[in-house]
Amino acid sequence: MASEPVKLSELVATLSLVSDLGMGRPVERVLRQTVIAMRLADAAGAAPEVSAATYYTSLLTWVGCATDTSELAELFGDETNLYADSHDDDLAGVTMAVFVARHLGHGSSRMRRIGMVGKFLATAGRSVQQVMESHCQAASELADRLDLGEAVSAPLIQAFERWDGKGVPGRAGHTQLAMAIRLVHLADCIEAFHHSGGTPAAIEVATRRRGTQFDPDLVDHFCAQPDVILDGLATFRAWDQVIDLDPRLGQELTDAQLDAALVALGDFSDLKSPLRIGHSRGVADLVGEAAGAFGLSVGDVANIRRAGAIHDVGMVGVISSVWNATEPWSLAQQERARTHPYLTERMFARVAPLAPIVACASQHHERLDGSGYPKGLAGNALSTSARLLAAADVYHALREPRPHRPALDGDAAVATMRDEVRGGRLDGDAVDAVLTAAGHRVGRRATLPAGLTRREVDVLVLLARGFSNPQIATALTISRKTVSSHVEHIFTKLGVTTRTNAALFAMQSGLVEPLAT
Repeated sequence: MASEPVKLSELVATLSLVSDLGMGRPVERVLRQTVIAMRLADAAGAAPEVSAATYYTSLLTWVGCATDTSELAELFGDETNLYADSHDDDLAGVTMAVFVARHLGHGSSRMRRIGMVGKFLATAGRSVQQVMESHCQAASELADRLDLGEAVSAPLIQAFERWDGKGVPGRAGHTQLAMAIRLVHLADCIEAFHHSGGTPAAIEVATRRRGTQFDPDLVDHFCAQPDVILDGLATFRAWDQVIDLDPRLGQELTDAQLDAALVALGDFSDLKSPLRIGHSRGVADLVGEAAGAFGLSVGDVANIRRAGAIHDVGMVGVISSVWNATEPWSLAQQERARTHPYLTERMFARVAPLAPIVACASQHHERLDGSGYPKGLAGNALSTSARLLAAADVYHALREPRPHRPALDGDAAVATMRDEVRGGRLDGDAVDAVLTAAGHRVGRRATLPAGLTRREVDVLVLLARGFSNPQIATALTISRKTVSSHVEHIFTKLGVTTRTNAALFAMQSGLVEPLAT
């Protein structure tokens, strides 16, 4: 279990960092927006329940934009380029149409872009409106799953509405807009312009859009005391500020609430690519079953399930075109994809009680032979939980379709998993546990330590007895090159660098006696 309770505010604030990441915006941007929104609420004399709704609405407003981006990428290419320009103009009516037309089909051929613009104009922008509404719905549903109530879920539906009623979908304006979302709209723009141009730029944009995009009364409250509302914005630690502002006074999640919240986060990270829907919760269930059968403690099983739920949250920080590629990745795409376990680790770094869970989650692409990423960990540096999670992730991914290949059937997936074991990349016992949990029949075999294969044990025993590589090759009827490869894998898995240390391990593990074949 988590070493101490996790606060709801910490988890939702982490989601705001995911939003920043997925939209390609400066880190802690949404946190600073939230501080501004809360100060504006105070300046406007908002009731405590409005301030509380504003807090969570602000942290969650853009999460749908960061996760549900596949359709957006299809329309606009790199979705982060679109978001980078979204504050520059007062987007409504003709201005919005021009903005969208300018970005449609970015990176595509000229003919495709012309066709997309034509379709956009002919349908009055329905495709773009549907994407925006989908993002709002995603954020609202997440608020429901976090038990934040209608006071938060309802304003999130209005994320793209405007004070003048010319937003998307254009069903609300003026006082029909929830006060929480009015505060967030203004705070969002103030933060963006303050970040790029300081207090004068923030005042200018708020004044210019007074009564169109923004509630005029809120603009007046801001302009009456900008120094108070923007105090320390460029220097304070936004995370600490936001946690201190928590209107629920550090409400702690029960184990059941934490489980539900982490599964929700995993589900939303899967939205990044349609073919991955259900992957995170599927891995969580599979690795939990495998860990239980493996004999891990109840607490360890709970934590490895949680690690499985969030292991791909970092995917949100990689543009959708990478995950949706139908051709082999370019080197640049491959490098971007390989950052996602690291990004998972970074997103949760400030939630101390989740540290062991996040450590496991961030290692799901590490491999026993050191060929994995992001840190190239190997051998004993990988815990049993990390080995089980890696095996569960590989198996579940193999059984799912991907843009570049169909799903593998059970036999093909098992064969691929066995190849990974023979290659020294996945732990054989972990793979057996996962395959058993997935319903495959696995033959009994001797339990071998440190993820060693039976052939590696044969080599290790002869190595420990002083055989040279040529002698081992002769004894086992294999090539010298194969022996060298086995020795390298053995040293990596054991975390040793000398024959002596390998021999000590063999003796301590009871391997020096011949093993039955």
